[in-house]
Amino acid sequence: MNAGQQHLLDTYRAAQRGEAAPPSPGTHTVRTAREIQQWYRFRAVVTAPADRLPARLRRAVRSAAAGLLRRGAAERVEGAGTSGAAGVAMSGAAGVATSGVSTVPTSGAV
Repeated sequence: MNAGQQHLLDTYRAAQRGEAAPPSPGTHTVRTAREIQQWYRFRAVVTAPADRLPARLRRAVRSAAAGLLRRGAAERVEGAGTSGAAGVAMSGAAGVATSGVSTVPTSGAV
């Protein structure tokens, strides 16, 4: 049921009951839009600068970035402690990772 049909039904019910007919759809649309706009302007004046949308967005981005950095740091710390247990070692100044298992066969058998 669209707004026009609902209006006709409400008008019929009001006539049956002897009441005043309801306003037609769209009658108060402009007034309502102005009131909403006025409300948002009022809220912009009354709201503290720290609670406005740009400040809230900045705080949300900063907290999300800080959480990701904390999680990344925790993973690096956990990863550093398990690398020795996995048997991976750094070979001196060259910085090449070796696993302690030689890939070159020392005997003729493969």
